[in-house]
Amino acid sequence: MTLPLWPADDERREDQRRGDQPRRVSLVHLAGEIARSLAGIGRVAVEGEVHRPQVTKGGWVYFALRDRAAQITVTCPARNASRCRAVSGERVLVVGSLVWGNDRGQLILEASEVTPLGEGAVAAMIAEARAKLTADGLLVRPRRPIPLLPTRIGILCGADAAVRKDIESVVAARFPGYPMVVEETTVSGPGAAYAIAGALARLAARQGVDVIVLARGGGDATALLPWSDEELCRAVAACPVPVVSAIGHEADRPLCDEVADLRCGTPSIAAHAVVPDRRAIDESLASLVGDARAAVLRSCEHRSERLARVPLQGALAAGFERAATRARLAAERLAWVHPDRALAARQERLGRCDWRGPMQSMVATGEERLSRLHRHARALSPEHVVGRGFAVVRRADGSVVRSPSQVHAGELVELTVAEGRIAARVEDAP
Repeated sequence: MTLPLWPADDERREDQRRGDQPRRVSLVHLAGEIARSLAGIGRVAVEGEVHRPQVTKGGWVYFALRDRAAQITVTCPARNASRCRAVSGERVLVVGSLVWGNDRGQLILEASEVTPLGEGAVAAMIAEARAKLTADGLLVRPRRPIPLLPTRIGILCGADAAVRKDIESVVAARFPGYPMVVEETTVSGPGAAYAIAGALARLAARQGVDVIVLARGGGDATALLPWSDEELCRAVAACPVPVVSAIGHEADRPLCDEVADLRCGTPSIAAHAVVPDRRAIDESLASLVGDARAAVLRSCEHRSERLARVPLQGALAAGFERAATRARLAAERLAWVHPDRALAARQERLGRCDWRGPMQSMVATGEERLSRLHRHARALSPEHVVGRGFAVVRRADGSVVRSPSQVHAGELVELTVAEGRIAARVEDAP
């Protein structure tokens, strides 16, 4: 659908009635009308040849897309640079939207994806992606085993009824009604790699999905190019459950085949690999049950034969003898741990103990220590000092006189001697 860049028909007729007078608009208003008109065009996919590609320091890619009659400037933002392969002279398919650059007054095709066309260019792009994945060790990583009896099987395919019908026919033949989750998405063309990676993430997040099958019918190198996308291959390697790749036919080998945990030539072969065979399971279970029954019967027969060879009288006598021996040993053990025996042993140990000796020693030690303390206290006692002829002088208030300066002439004092007290008056004082 082509939208007008200029006033609508009624406005044009009004201009004609006014003598085709131009409508005066500002430059900003004109740029806005152009931008709104371009927004109506939507996303486009354009083929052409890359001319003079450049990469800025910020990671943006610029080039001219041209054919024999026209050309347009293409810019790819840094966020989409990983999906932009711009090699001079290569024919590519550019998917993006038209934008109007106000700063330069230029119409620009802003690309979200630039993919090569032609077998040579496609092979070069796959080789470049393979080199990056090899450098990160994703092509030689350990492969996860496919579960023998998955809870649910995730199927990622397009709206192609043939692929889904092939898988469902295998399920109906091997295990009718086996639980599956089908996620349909775009599997070829512009933006397919984004869509496939998103569908893979949604399947991996579904409850109970233990394995995922990537299924697609055959196609040429360009149609299968999204399955060799570097980011999609990294998503397959990072998937939390095993991934089975079944893209195209046996001869088709996209890059995701080299990253997946299992590669199958066709979707039907992949279905045989992940869907268990109910008949084989039933036969295996029946065989295991038969083997277990036979083993039990053999064991019973063997024990019956051994029992038949045992003499009953001898066995009974030996059993009685063992029982008697065990009873005797039990009686001996009971006698050994009898309370009376334990009490007698403790009384004997107590009788051997000299409990009076330590107590007498402690009393003698205490008396000697008390005597030493008494002598020491008596030696320090004031009465003992006074008894040796000394006297204690006290003033009327009871304080002890230790220096002549504490008293004055005429003051009454009290002298304490060994056998009493004497009142005295100070005759002379310093």
